[in-house]
Amino acid sequence: MSAVPLGAYLSLAASMALVGSYVGLSKLLVVVFPVLLMTWLRFGIAAVAMAHWVRRGPGEAPLAPADRRLLFWESFLGNFLFSICMLYGVAMTSALAAGVVMAAIPAVVAILSRLFLGERIRPRVAAAIACAAIGIAVLAIARNDGAAGEAPASPLGYALLLAAVVCEASYVVIGKRLTGNVSPKRISALINLWGLALVTPFGLWQASRFDFGAVPLASWALLVFYALAASMVTVWLWMRGLRHVPSSRAGVFTVLLPVSAALVGVLGLGEHFGPAHVLAFVLALAGLLLATWPERVAR
Repeated sequence: MSAVPLGAYLSLAASMALVGSYVGLSKLLVVVFPVLLMTWLRFGIAAVAMAHWVRRGPGEAPLAPADRRLLFWESFLGNFLFSICMLYGVAMTSALAAGVVMAAIPAVVAILSRLFLGERIRPRVAAAIACAAIGIAVLAIARNDGAAGEAPASPLGYALLLAAVVCEASYVVIGKRLTGNVSPKRISALINLWGLALVTPFGLWQASRFDFGAVPLASWALLVFYALAASMVTVWLWMRGLRHVPSSRAGVFTVLLPVSAALVGVLGLGEHFGPAHVLAFVLALAGLLLATWPERVAR
């Protein structure tokens, strides 16, 4: 096995840590901005920042028809639908809940691979799927997973978070295929443009009835961070790492997503972390590691 550059591992780790942090911090943004408007502003800010990444680089082959279709589905599932489901789901639950549910991404990747690619689900992966399901169920039946004084989380919120997990799992599978033909920077820019095109009608509709003058400066700063992290930095870091790391090994780094999301929720947002949440979080992390930790390969 060829040596993997240290920078590839650092890119994967930084990408997942950033994803977890903006998943947690989005709880603050959905209080200020309507979800579709916020998604539209996110794609618009990122489009300006990544405008110079759209053009084909020296020595890069033109996009094949298959690559164009994959870029659309990568954006539709991993950018457009994921953002909407994740933001509405976080608004109805909590950052901590989002972290626990997002830990099921590798298990869902295994299920999708079984359904669409016919790949066998190994016993260890089956155990990971069970851990993820039990962890989410424990979290869902907890009396309250938010900060003190909040109403219990909505079952619809958990359903939306699970839908976001399916979208992100699809994004991971499609992304591995794209990195063989298109540069990470160009992938980031093109799928962001697709996301902007898809959400623009909804964003304009909500913008027409929104009071932009009432938004505090801190919320604008957080929105810029969210836009650059979600659409630009994390995608580029993840695609950059995937070019050098096998998918099975790269999946281990997704453990940083629920950890950073939970830390933001508990330490930054003051969300309650009771015994049921501890159990759910331990089950979620156990399932994630079972699904992604590389197995010893026979010589």
